[in-house]
Amino acid sequence: MLAAGLPVLTGPRGSIAEQPTDAAGLPAAGKPVASAAHVRSWTAAEMPRLVALYRHLHAHPELSLQEKETAARVAAELEAAGCTVTTGVGGHGVVAVLHNGEGPTLMLRADMDALPVVEQTGLDYSSVVKARDPAGKEVGVMHACGHDVHMTVLIGAVRYLSGHRDRWRGTLIAIGQPAEERTMGAHAMLDDGLFDRFPRPTFGVALHVDSALAAGRVGVRPGYTLANSDSIDITVRGVGGHGAYPHTTVDPIVQAAELVTALQTIVSREVEPTEPAVITVGSIHGGTKHNIIGDSCHLQLTVRSYSDDVRTLLLAAIERKARSVAAAHRAPEPVIVVAEGTPAVFNDRQLATRLENAFRGVLGDDQVTEAEQSMGGEDFSLFGKAGVPILMYRLGAVDESRLERYASLGRPAPSLHSATFHPDAEPTLATGILTMVTAAVELLPP
Repeated sequence: MLAAGLPVLTGPRGSIAEQPTDAAGLPAAGKPVASAAHVRSWTAAEMPRLVALYRHLHAHPELSLQEKETAARVAAELEAAGCTVTTGVGGHGVVAVLHNGEGPTLMLRADMDALPVVEQTGLDYSSVVKARDPAGKEVGVMHACGHDVHMTVLIGAVRYLSGHRDRWRGTLIAIGQPAEERTMGAHAMLDDGLFDRFPRPTFGVALHVDSALAAGRVGVRPGYTLANSDSIDITVRGVGGHGAYPHTTVDPIVQAAELVTALQTIVSREVEPTEPAVITVGSIHGGTKHNIIGDSCHLQLTVRSYSDDVRTLLLAAIERKARSVAAAHRAPEPVIVVAEGTPAVFNDRQLATRLENAFRGVLGDDQVTEAEQSMGGEDFSLFGKAGVPILMYRLGAVDESRLERYASLGRPAPSLHSATFHPDAEPTLATGILTMVTAAVELLPP
């Protein structure tokens, strides 16, 4: 099922500018050390193979914790590029190491899992994959969040860097991470000794496609860029009975309705107005029939914030409100489970500034924008929490003409996680590889 690995390609050698470093070991901002024209030329020559790889990954998605074949393909590609590859790190995680003399260590990360979405793009390489979700239900599977782009860019950048080792110095670590969509993969890889078994990174860099940003552009934001993300399950409990005799029961659905309303006051009345926060009740299920009052009602919440203090406040307030509503109704205490949490992505400010300058050097000022803050979550943050300065930047993924067409129709382009989202592959891959190579040679100067 897996295609043969691709050989390492080399091209004509270009000049490299020597650059001084600052006290933190970062090269001084200024002239890019890689020739943008050379990287573009190499990528253009490689584009047919890169697009073929991207389409293969797109057409063969796998759910979180099921990425066996995807991981094998990524491992084979990175091994063919000259890396020493270890598989099975934290589940299906892939770690590829490329040594190139003394110097800093840079980790480049791509996530590998897909989503339980039935694809509706109409592309001739659309996914028709079906799989069983954690509950055993058969679902469609789709790379609706751009992880197929992330993997292809990573592989392309590593191929280039392996074939042009005169342009950088140090150690490159390429990570294929599983289970990002369930915010479990980074944690699992770290628990499996990622930073003990392999060289500890001096820096960590990743990109993420952006469905609202034109292909050819990138977005960088120092500081908080993605949110703390917590999933909470609350089971409101009651005493069931006949719907015609409510006085003999404790109605969990009435409790749940009151709780949904009470939760809305946490953000509006307990969180400082200048602090971003979101509490969304995304699912509520209770009851079985018109005239039956059940014993329980189940609510599922997603909770988003940036700062640790606000995160702590939100979680404590949700628990307090749930217990207070139950007490007011003379009900048994609710069951509250917090799961699948991940901290906010905080881009190291100095690293973000350095790489923003480098990206401007190869793309031009008009193609680099300040990324908007998002309340989405990403477990790449855990590498930063482990003490590594990190940057996750945004990669434009939709051709400008297509964005303009959506705007003329008065509607936004399909968002990430949409069944109709698809990137324009060639310009997206070209910009992704150029910026990732630029980040590597900027941070690993020869």
